[in-house]
Amino acid sequence: MRSVNASWDLLKLLADPTRLRLLALLLREELSVAELQDILGMAQSRISSQLALLRQSDLVSDRRDGKKAFYSLRSGLPAAQLNLLRAAWDAVSPELVEDQGNLDRVLARRRAHQEQYFNLIAGKLGRNYCPGRSWQAIGHLALRLAPPIDVADLGAGEGLISQLLARRVKQVWCIDNSPRMVEVGTELATKNGLSNLTYRLGDIEQVPLPDRSVDLAILSQALHHARHPQTAVREAFRILREGGQLVVLDLKEHGFEKARELYADVWLGFKETALHGFLRGAGFEQVEVSIVAKEDGEPGFETILASGQKPTGSSVSPP
Repeated sequence: MRSVNASWDLLKLLADPTRLRLLALLLREELSVAELQDILGMAQSRISSQLALLRQSDLVSDRRDGKKAFYSLRSGLPAAQLNLLRAAWDAVSPELVEDQGNLDRVLARRRAHQEQYFNLIAGKLGRNYCPGRSWQAIGHLALRLAPPIDVADLGAGEGLISQLLARRVKQVWCIDNSPRMVEVGTELATKNGLSNLTYRLGDIEQVPLPDRSVDLAILSQALHHARHPQTAVREAFRILREGGQLVVLDLKEHGFEKARELYADVWLGFKETALHGFLRGAGFEQVEVSIVAKEDGEPGFETILASGQKPTGSSVSPP
């Protein structure tokens, strides 16, 4: 792979308007070719050829998730290159207003698709099929509990797990970005007399809880709905007290493409090494990752359990 080692080489790449527009978009968000087509109004062949050139120049990296390919600005770009990219973007930003507006629309559509799905199934989640959620897997998670503690259930949905935990632990905070899920969960908590179970509307990538406020954070079948799963894991690190634990239940990487439409999935599961990297990258220690369940029927989803502990003496923010 050829690297752009000189500012002159980078300037020549940026001289093409299409390449500059692509880089300006990827500075903000990882995007698929289809999404870039929608934003730029260009043919797939033109976009793909320019992305290939940017990738060969080591400015852009790609990630395959099932049949889709997602592109992003390569992480770890030298500061000089990154500053030059941003300077070029600033210089032509008035001409890129429409592109940025279209990007906002595409990202809003992503969020709306997920919200529409979860609002639709609110009140039915316990009866509907949900990939990777099994009593066997939930049982493994329950074994990690140590009351009396404060718990955050991130991406809780109606709070199936939290409804059980609240009967044993000190306090449970359920965080979900679906207003209808929060409404249904709050009604269930009131109905069941669980005064220590509180629902809050919020995103797992920006959790509405203070630093160091809980002892256990749970991400149960929620991480594959996150746009940036590493950010969600870092948020869990932030809200945990020293010595606190994160437990993740999620799907192992799979190729069932229909999950995107059927369940509003953003990621088609994760490799065990990827989950391990997310936790270690956020600052967790004693990280363990293992497969705890496998479904018999097609598509044969497998469930991964990952856990890690926030070290004592750690800073509020992950490294």
